[in-house]
Amino acid sequence: MKAMGILFLVMLVSLAVASFWDTLPLVKDTVHVFLDPTAKVLLDMNKDIGMIVISAFITLFITLIQKYTVDNDLLRSIKKEQKAMQEEMKQHKDNPTKLMEMQKKQLEFIPKTMELTMRPLLYTSIPIILFFRWFNDYFTVLDPPVKIFGFFSWFWAYLVFSIIFSMVFRKVLKLP
Repeated sequence: MKAMGILFLVMLVSLAVASFWDTLPLVKDTVHVFLDPTAKVLLDMNKDIGMIVISAFITLFITLIQKYTVDNDLLRSIKKEQKAMQEEMKQHKDNPTKLMEMQKKQLEFIPKTMELTMRPLLYTSIPIILFFRWFNDYFTVLDPPVKIFGFFSWFWAYLVFSIIFSMVFRKVLKLP
């Protein structure tokens, strides 16, 4: 439960950072100092390619954090146990008492899994929120509004590319 408290605190700090974006110029200006010479230059050269490169970089960052902050062997074993228990539950679907007992046992996995999988958020939530706020600043001033590959808004383009890159990076890094 201590980990969940820390995670909650980090999420509150992330929310505060996001909400102070416009009221505290220090936050906004500092992020622009770092991202304007890098991400802005990429997007100014070519919005489509720039978005792909930035999405790949952010997703690689998140995936590496996941790889090195999560006990992947423990996570694999928990998932294997859950899968075995689901198979066993299918065999006992006609026995409600046994099924309820097994469901209770399966609920015990949730806190362990949650603690393992939420740990990377401690390291990635604030940088990602800052990047999203910067993206919003960059794309809202463009007139006419830019569509990535002709039809994606910046958010949907990032989301689609990050899902694709996440699948690739997780496969390459052998993450569960």
